[in-house]
Amino acid sequence: MRTRPLKVALLGCGVVGSEVARIMTTHADDLTQRIGAPVELAGVAVRRPSKVREGIDPALITTDATALLKSGDIDIAIEVIGGIEPARTLITTAFEQGISVVSANKALLAQDGAALHAAAETHGLDLYYEAAVAGAIPLVRPMRESLAGDKINRVMGIVNGTTNFILDKMDSTGAGYQEALDEATALGYAEADPTADVEGYDAAAKAAILAGIAFHTRVRLDDVYREGMTEVSAADFASAKRMGCTIKLLAILERAADGESVTARVHPAMIPLSHPLASVREAYNAVFVEAEAAGRLMFYGPGAGGAPTASAVLGDRVAVARNKLAEATGPGESAYTQLPVSPMGDVVTRYHISLDVADKPGVLAQVATTFAEAGVSIDTVRQQGKDGEASLVVVTHRAPDAALSGTVEALRKLDTVRGVASIMRVEGE
Repeated sequence: MRTRPLKVALLGCGVVGSEVARIMTTHADDLTQRIGAPVELAGVAVRRPSKVREGIDPALITTDATALLKSGDIDIAIEVIGGIEPARTLITTAFEQGISVVSANKALLAQDGAALHAAAETHGLDLYYEAAVAGAIPLVRPMRESLAGDKINRVMGIVNGTTNFILDKMDSTGAGYQEALDEATALGYAEADPTADVEGYDAAAKAAILAGIAFHTRVRLDDVYREGMTEVSAADFASAKRMGCTIKLLAILERAADGESVTARVHPAMIPLSHPLASVREAYNAVFVEAEAAGRLMFYGPGAGGAPTASAVLGDRVAVARNKLAEATGPGESAYTQLPVSPMGDVVTRYHISLDVADKPGVLAQVATTFAEAGVSIDTVRQQGKDGEASLVVVTHRAPDAALSGTVEALRKLDTVRGVASIMRVEGE
């Protein structure tokens, strides 16, 4: 066993970083045996040095992350700062100094993953990022390595614990969106500003990373169709229950039937209660992977939190440390297919559309004609009326999203349609 320790620079020491430092210290002997050499925390870069960080030697604390990386004896950098800058510059600096990187930065990887992978390859170094997607759930490495000999055709999953908690509470208790969000905030699942979660930005970044791995092509954050869940209502859940469904915010990545393109999208959707994702409760994550040879695989577990995310970070750190000792690197970016990302309008899906209409003869015929003229087939219709007003719920068969969107716009122009109460896609069938 090598006796000279591998030295680690920890960039960031918030909820995740402090857990990384704690586990490194608590399990130092076990980690040494697993790696084949001791690993030493050489420095911790932070913004607020005066903050008390229990279990961390104050002598390790620095505000100069760049100087830490350029000190000349760092082997591995763990970046848990988040955001684009200074994380991007620091990771680039690490590569320039011959330092392999472990990151949990989904936003940066979704935006600039190609450039970071290229820099790592240029310098013959590792870039690992299991913790960037789905917290503690082993997902990135199984897709990059265990399924490397297979062909992944579809990935569908719940990749944001905050939104799943909110939707689960709305489903199980009948609460409205704001009430469920308030509970999530009180319990610490939602940030003071929950926009990144509830508007789908967080899930979209993870979707971009997973799509790139699944389809061996470059998918950026801007390529991912994104729709938030703030408009999901208790009435939507009531409709879903009548259909034997529930509602989840899903990341859906698909390879086209002809194999010539891919799609990546994040939006709320109704899914049947029989689907494995329907039973994912509270703030848990789950990802359903469909591969040609392996079939259907589901990865499930806590998708966020200090300790779960730190577990994924340290798993990467062990892998990178082993590579260092072997003077090798793990898998880098695989983007050989260079497949285009098709727009949302090309996606074939189903719709659940709830309309407020006049309660008089001929309304249903008008609505049905509008769907027919757009080439969209209706699966089921449910109508309820009272005192001159009525609600009409239409569930379609599968059709291109552009045709369905065009149908909705045409419905809005009918004089018998008072308004479109809700529109939601139906998935998982």
